[in-house]
Amino acid sequence: MDIWIVSIILVGTLVLFITEKIPVSLTAIGIMVTLVLCQVLEPQESVAGLAHPAVVTIGAMFLISKGLVKTGSVEYIARRIIRLTKGNPGLTTISILSVVAVASAFINNTPVVILFIPVVMTMCCEFNLSPSRFLIPVSYASILAGTCTLIGTSTNIIVSDLSAQHGIEPISFFELSIVGIPIAIAGILFLLAAAPKLMPALANPVCQIQDSENRKYLAELKIPRGSNFLGKEPVALFREKYPDVLVLELVRYSHVFHPSRDSVSIAADDILLVKGSVNDLVGIINQEDVYLPSSEKGLSFGVSKNESLVVEIIITSQSSMLGQRLIETRLMKDPGIHVIAIKRSNLHFTEKQVRDVKLKNGDMILVWCFSDKLADMRAEKDYLIVEDVYEEIIHKRKTWIATSIFVGMVVFAAFGWVDIMICALAAAFLMVFTGCLQMRDAYRALQGNILLLIAGTIALGTAMEKTGASQLYAEFFVSMFSGMSPGFILGGMILLTSISTQILSNNATAVLMVPIAVSTAIGIGVDPKPFIIGICFGASACFATPIGYQTNLLVYTPGGYRFSDYLKMGIPLNLLVLILATLLIPVFWHF
Repeated sequence: MDIWIVSIILVGTLVLFITEKIPVSLTAIGIMVTLVLCQVLEPQESVAGLAHPAVVTIGAMFLISKGLVKTGSVEYIARRIIRLTKGNPGLTTISILSVVAVASAFINNTPVVILFIPVVMTMCCEFNLSPSRFLIPVSYASILAGTCTLIGTSTNIIVSDLSAQHGIEPISFFELSIVGIPIAIAGILFLLAAAPKLMPALANPVCQIQDSENRKYLAELKIPRGSNFLGKEPVALFREKYPDVLVLELVRYSHVFHPSRDSVSIAADDILLVKGSVNDLVGIINQEDVYLPSSEKGLSFGVSKNESLVVEIIITSQSSMLGQRLIETRLMKDPGIHVIAIKRSNLHFTEKQVRDVKLKNGDMILVWCFSDKLADMRAEKDYLIVEDVYEEIIHKRKTWIATSIFVGMVVFAAFGWVDIMICALAAAFLMVFTGCLQMRDAYRALQGNILLLIAGTIALGTAMEKTGASQLYAEFFVSMFSGMSPGFILGGMILLTSISTQILSNNATAVLMVPIAVSTAIGIGVDPKPFIIGICFGASACFATPIGYQTNLLVYTPGGYRFSDYLKMGIPLNLLVLILATLLIPVFWHF
């Protein structure tokens, strides 16, 4: 009877996952509740997946990936590609796919693809290329490379932990590389050859980079005594590290110098009027060689009990501050708010200093504040808060710290010195502790829907194992390949897994297929390890639809793709992975 109950729940789960009538995270909770109400699992068994090592490890990896993105560790490499390739389509494609592949082998591939979408769009605008030729290959390359290491995709971590629960040796850090790297190389070579022929060459999108000038603010920076900037020329001050920052004026007491025409060197207490982006201005302030004239020195942008952030506020038409000089407003007098810069669309300021600017409707002011100040600021009627600007800030001064933490995690996990879950937790802790990632970002980085999905499907997998349902499904699967060799059965298992992952999530597919794979291997009297490895490759072979993998969906709209574009490239790539995995896995993991 329990087998029938589990089978009905499984079918219902598949229908809900495919149709998405309700969110997948809600479906996952429903699985856990239903299994308990039907008395298939005890309450503690149904929620055991929430404390599963795979769930904890994947949650920590979300934080680590976010830390690497927020510190610009990957973006630095991405931007270098644009400079080095100089618009050569072939060289650009090779470079981008190679960097995406290497990054995705060690970092969750979703943030990698998110990071490269604007890079590709920017490159296409600069060199008059079509982004539709690049974006699907970027997604596919990230998926292919994810199977090269244990942490390349969350699916591998799940399969490794579930196989350990079945008494099979877990997958080591680089164990998948011996097959994953050849498959990834073959897949990328296919993408390089096929993309120019199979991908549409759609017209260039509206180039967002042309609006970059409108995203720059005016700021005042005061030079303190002992600053490294003393004696330098204002024009060349930021040229090396911040080439897009423009020094407009140098104010020395009551005299204004124009660096473009006046020969002047920087002295203590000088005030520089500069124009730059949010990232550049925050980076300059963090150097501590300058500070904001109206604020204390050393504003913190790192981790603390009361975290700080940068937000943009817009002066409304009903604001009581209209017509007031900035220095007279409550913004300048509030000790919890520090004005960094100001921007006025398509108009120039006539005042000599930012603090003397008379506010107008639509003026945008960049401010620094503590996170607990936001509640009071949101209640204000004099301005609107735009918090999205905070997400744009990249703390580049932390790049090497974040990179070192990540490399340390990989080394300790790869050599087996520390368990992968502990390595991931330690790295996540250090990302926050060192200020590479603020707690605000850490909470946002945790993708609760994915973690709940994994926990729910783990509960269903436990129920399948406990009731004998997985054994029954395995016997049915083996009967379909009756009389065939283990190699053919392995190929069939990979094919079934790949088909399932086109319509379900790869994580859910892996959880459901592992017990079936183990039971199948035991049923035909062979080592289950090749089948476990096959699940890793089959669950990640989701190229034929935009809904099969999150990165496929991410590039759907920016690339202007149709469903058929995924079929053209995806089906041959699926077959390539299926054939190579079926042939190579038995060579290194014997039946």
